Amino acid sequence: MKDLIRVVILASLLACCGTGCIVATGPPEYETDVVQPLPAVVELGPEPYYYHRGYHYYYHDNRWDYSRDRRGPWRELPRSHWPRETRFKGAPGGEMRGHERR
Repeated sequence: MKDLIRVVILASLLACCGTGCIVATGPPEYETDVVQPLPAVVELGPEPYYYHRGYHYYYHDNRWDYSRDRRGPWRELPRSHWPRETRFKGAPGGEMRGHERR
């Protein structure tokens, strides 16, 4: 019986674990956002914006911000949700620039 209870509790805890991050967006009365991690490699076009799963991401000054609307307001994306590599297609000079995070 005790083993069954332990299994049920463990299964409940594991079911609650996900890959999303809950980020508070302001005072407690405001809603919270569940932000999914970005893919391992993000390739940006001429503009430093990326859209993924309902959120807009903005890459500037070697950091990532996110928002539900491209016009903002922007919030800092937790480092754990950054891509491992950010690529730029159409970079000046026709070359690919890349930034890796290890």
